[in-house]
Amino acid sequence: MASKNFDNAKKAKADEFYTQLSDIEKELKNYKAQFKNKVVFCNCDDPETSNFYYYFVSNFDELKLKKLITTHFELDKPSYKLEYYGGADVKGDKETVIKRAIKLGQKTKLKQNFQQGSQADLFEVEPIRSYSGDFRSPECIELLKLSDIVVTNPPFSLFREFVSQLIEYKKKYLIIGNVNAITYKEIFKLIKENKIWLGQSIHSGDREFQVPESYPLKAAGFRIGPNGEHYIRIKGVRWFTNLDYTERHEDLILYKNYDENEYPNFDNYDAINIDVTKDIPMDYAGNMGVPITFLDKYNPEQFEIIALGIVGSVEFSCNKEMEILKDGKPTGKTTMNAKGTLYIKSKDKTKAAFRNVKTGEYYDSIYARILIRNLKPVHNIQRKIFSYCINDSIPLIIFINKLSLELWPYIEFATIAINTFFLIINIIFYKVFN
Repeated sequence: MASKNFDNAKKAKADEFYTQLSDIEKELKNYKAQFKNKVVFCNCDDPETSNFYYYFVSNFDELKLKKLITTHFELDKPSYKLEYYGGADVKGDKETVIKRAIKLGQKTKLKQNFQQGSQADLFEVEPIRSYSGDFRSPECIELLKLSDIVVTNPPFSLFREFVSQLIEYKKKYLIIGNVNAITYKEIFKLIKENKIWLGQSIHSGDREFQVPESYPLKAAGFRIGPNGEHYIRIKGVRWFTNLDYTERHEDLILYKNYDENEYPNFDNYDAINIDVTKDIPMDYAGNMGVPITFLDKYNPEQFEIIALGIVGSVEFSCNKEMEILKDGKPTGKTTMNAKGTLYIKSKDKTKAAFRNVKTGEYYDSIYARILIRNLKPVHNIQRKIFSYCINDSIPLIIFINKLSLELWPYIEFATIAINTFFLIINIIFYKVFN
């Protein structure tokens, strides 16, 4: 067990990615009111280099913070906690401001944890090593208990553990992670229960992170700064949080109608497949499988999350013997129910992932889908009105006449009338701003 703990500690040190100040500023601006009189804990941040520390020092008075605490991991040397109560002159460059804040802060050395290193081979064992400042250490947990909001960039390899700790101690948080963390069963459960969601500012693309100079520059995108700093670009980065913001409750504007020829059903689950979030049909009330990036637009009042479309999360209805294909060619291996993934009939057998042993039909394996249901499917009447409005060739007076004709027989249905009114408002905004 000691060896495993030490290996995890080394992972944490090798997994250091320093978030850029611009990314921090773009996200934090959405939550300013929620930081008033709060104790902020940055528990994976060296105050001498961290942009999180620099941001909170620079904005301490504007955010009306009560206290800022930072701790960070160190391998083979003591680490420390730094408690800052404000008061530093924040004029000047980053290095100058940080030095002033550290000088004003209360600095306390953290205990070192000594453990035997991991076994290298049958005859050699690494010497006893030390580390301190691990977010899982008793000292850091005690600081966590005293804090209100945790804001940091935790080690990606320890993301599950980090979030689990935040949930255990019922903390508010704003942290950075990889979008694929959505597919971790522990994280997805929290998403479904509305205990964690994606932040406001990052929805696509990659982000640049500074890394230690010892870090190997093997990423597709990297650069060396003017002072020798190493930077790499990482794809699929997202903010994860339980701090609310306005845009999370805005409905996703849908414009397409359901067409069975455009939206194929999964063969092993009662749902239709949707490849792009914007193509969700506005009038479909059944189950839908959408990409995990759907969560960038997820409004819990508009959609219900049912499950993650992988084995262990849902019960697949089909149980067929499938031959596993590689580039559409047989491998001689078979599996039941296509390895527990969602699949649909293939349009191009040269790219198919599976072949039904019994029928010879080819199937595509669909990458992880989130199974959802629209809580506000558009009524047939609303759908017709929408189609009238989108057609720019119909003058406004004709549209109004058609609107009255469509609604008049249904005027007693107050719900439809109210929903239609709000739909028209959405359409007006759509036509004005698109």
